[in-house]
Amino acid sequence: MEMQLDKIVSYHKALADPNRLRMLVLLADGERNGLELAEKLGVTPATVTHHAAKLREASLINERREKNTIYFSLNDYFLKNSATAASEFIYRGASARGETNPMDAELTRLKESVIRNFSDKEGKLKQIPSQLKKKLIVLEHIVSGLEKSRTYTEKEINEFIKQYNDDFATIRREFIMHQFMFRDKETYELNPPELWARWESLS
Repeated sequence: MEMQLDKIVSYHKALADPNRLRMLVLLADGERNGLELAEKLGVTPATVTHHAAKLREASLINERREKNTIYFSLNDYFLKNSATAASEFIYRGASARGETNPMDAELTRLKESVIRNFSDKEGKLKQIPSQLKKKLIVLEHIVSGLEKSRTYTEKEINEFIKQYNDDFATIRREFIMHQFMFRDKETYELNPPELWARWESLS
């Protein structure tokens, strides 16, 4: 609960600055480098670097380096997820008290059939699905075996993933990319489920 609150608070803190919001608006049109952003915002490149670090910490932007230039782009996925995470967190108590939704049974059936189709008799993953919805279902299934609030080393995560599939490097990257886990230096921890990529709404 506390960690989940921290995540939502850090997301909103990252947005609580006019320059950072303007940076995100500019990046919504596509990737830009630091100098372009500085020019458009009328600030120094150092200011852009400072704001970019805050946005990156909250997983709102991605960075890539090409020679001496750093390019920034939006992390669309997380931006949209975090926006809904706050309201889900607030209303969660109310929905837990509500009636069960018939849609839930349908989603459960879909989830079970995807896991069955992509797993062998031993429960190992035959392959990583290429379709995003199916991939997220499989990743969620695997990540559910990890302990909440526990910090894992990279080696421990690799060993854990190997129980399901030998391509631990790809799956580990997918965990981070789709917000199932976050990495802090060399350690890994589960994100609260509210921040996980939602497959339920994908067609």
